[in-house]
Amino acid sequence: MEKVEILVEGGKATPAPPIGPTLSPMGVNVSEVVKEINEKTKSFAGMQVPVKIMIDTATKKFTISVGSPPVSALIKKELKVQKLATVAEDKKRNMAGSISFEAVVNIAKGKDSIKGPLSSKVKQVLGTCLSGGVLVEDKDPREIIKEINEGKRKVE
Repeated sequence: MEKVEILVEGGKATPAPPIGPTLSPMGVNVSEVVKEINEKTKSFAGMQVPVKIMIDTATKKFTISVGSPPVSALIKKELKVQKLATVAEDKKRNMAGSISFEAVVNIAKGKDSIKGPLSSKVKQVLGTCLSGGVLVEDKDPREIIKEINEGKRKVE
C-alpha cells in the first residue's frame, strides 16, 4: 500500500504536478483518480482541501479520502473574502470582517482534526479568528473566549 497526501483546490484537481508525476510511476489511471478527487471535493470550490490517496500497488486499485479545509479557509469562505487581515503601508492592520458566533461553532463542529470537547474546538477557531483579524459579532475574539470561560456564552 502506498499513501499519497496532497492539497488541491476543491473540484479543480488536474493531472499536472503534483498528482500526475506522483501517481504515474505507481501504474494507476491518473485521470480516474483526478475525476474522483474533483467529484469528492467539488463542495469545497475555491478552498484548498487535503486529500489522501491510498494505492494498492499490486492491484492498482485506489481509495480517496478527503479531509476538511483549514479553519482559516472556512473563515474566509464565511466572510466571502480572499484574504484575512492585511497590514497597510501605514502599519495599521485592516480587519478582515466579522462573523457570527454560530458560524464559529459550525466551523468547530466540522473539524474532526481538532480534538477535545466542543468548547475547546470553538476556542481554537476563535484563536484563528484572532490571528486572522476577524471579529466575532463585532467583538474581539478574546472577549468571546472570556464569555465562554465565565459561562456567559454556552457552546452547544
